[in-house]
Parts: sequence; C-alpha cells; structure tokens
Amino acid sequence: MDILEADKLIKIRELNDELRRYFKGGKVMLSHGVAELPDMVKAAALQFMAQYHNFTKDNDPHGEHDFGAFELCNRRFFWKIDTYDKSLEYGSEDPADPEKTTRVLTLLLGEEW
Repeated sequence: MDILEADKLIKIRELNDELRRYFKGGKVMLSHGVAELPDMVKAAALQFMAQYHNFTKDNDPHGEHDFGAFELCNRRFFWKIDTYDKSLEYGSEDPADPEKTTRVLTLLLGEEW
C-alpha cells in the first residue's frame, strides 16, 4: 500500500468512526426489526454501536471500521456503513472525500441479515 492509499484508508476510517460514534457525517438508519424494539433497547443498542471498538483483522480486514456485531438483551445486532454517491444512487467513487460521498450506517438485528 502506497502513502496515498494509506492516507485514504485513514480518512475513510476516521469518517466512518465519526458517523458511528457521533452520528455525524451521514445518515443513520434502523432496520424494521430494530425500529420495533422498545425505546430503551434501541437507545442501548445505539450506545453499544457508538462505543464499539472490537476491530480485528478478521472482522475488519480492510481497516475501514465499516462493520460490527454485538449481543444485547439476548439479541444479536449488526451494524454496517455503506458509502454512496451524493444522490444515493451508486457507490461512492471516492469514500475518503465527504464532498463526493454520503455515508449510510444501518443498525439491524442478526436475523434480518
């Protein structure tokens, strides 16, 4: 990986972490299953997701911090970040550039995957 690629990867990771931790820099979506949970469970799941830090080579092979899973209230949750163009029609051609990218973070139940 050359320096330019490494810089882009760092930027992508930072932008993904900002969305996951602070809900800034993109859209946060809840699946139907998560949306139907009691408010306390939804709030706890969003907090778990925001505090997620268990990234490893196995679950984050590209180092982008764009996916995670956790257990809460006897349920398996997944979250993922996708990067789209500004019109949300196609994938972003440059996920490191927030001017060209809309990030969408989705929190869903394991059974909805």
